Amino acid sequence: MSTASTPFSTLIRTASHEAHTEAETSTFMGDLLGGRLGVEAYTRYTEQLWFVYGAMESGMEALREDPVAGPFIRPELERTAELERDLTHLHGDSGDWREGLRPLPATQAYVDRVAECARSWPGGFVAHHYTRYLGDLSGGQIIRDKAEKTWGFARKGDGVRFYVFEGIANPAAFKRSYRELLDGVPVDDLEKMRIVDECKRAFALNTAVFRALGEEFPLSA
Repeated sequence: MSTASTPFSTLIRTASHEAHTEAETSTFMGDLLGGRLGVEAYTRYTEQLWFVYGAMESGMEALREDPVAGPFIRPELERTAELERDLTHLHGDSGDWREGLRPLPATQAYVDRVAECARSWPGGFVAHHYTRYLGDLSGGQIIRDKAEKTWGFARKGDGVRFYVFEGIANPAAFKRSYRELLDGVPVDDLEKMRIVDECKRAFALNTAVFRALGEEFPLSA
């Protein structure tokens, strides 16, 4: 597929499709969405997201004026505050959930890569931004719906606020505008292919987290 004739948003979606499918169809996510795991597994997953988004959003400030990454940094996307509200709800009266909380090794590898891109490679940061936030706006809504039904969270309430983008009234229009930003990203074809490769890496890092969670929460035979 030629980068010259194909919109970059199409190129990036097509080239990362296989890695995206592998992440979506992980055993852990299948068991979670199938209602075969308890709320403890959902909580553990949410904890891992908190580490990843902490890296994403703490790295954003230095990139706000960057010509490549800056246009993608939108406050209505930021998720850390919502994750913290969800985790406070999920942990209930068990004290400060931050105490003693450590990322899984696979999560730490993901966090380290996000932080490295934020520090030294704006195009790579865009790759991670795309794989996370556009996924949250799309497939994340399936997770929210399943979580509400499986564990009884209030609709769009505490426990699932991570998946609720109150600042985005029209997700479909927002995603269109995001793809237009991708199509206009001011980099050459070689850099576009590097960004595509980093998207694949982001999905692989995410899949590794799912694999680690699956080992932590295996279904009984």
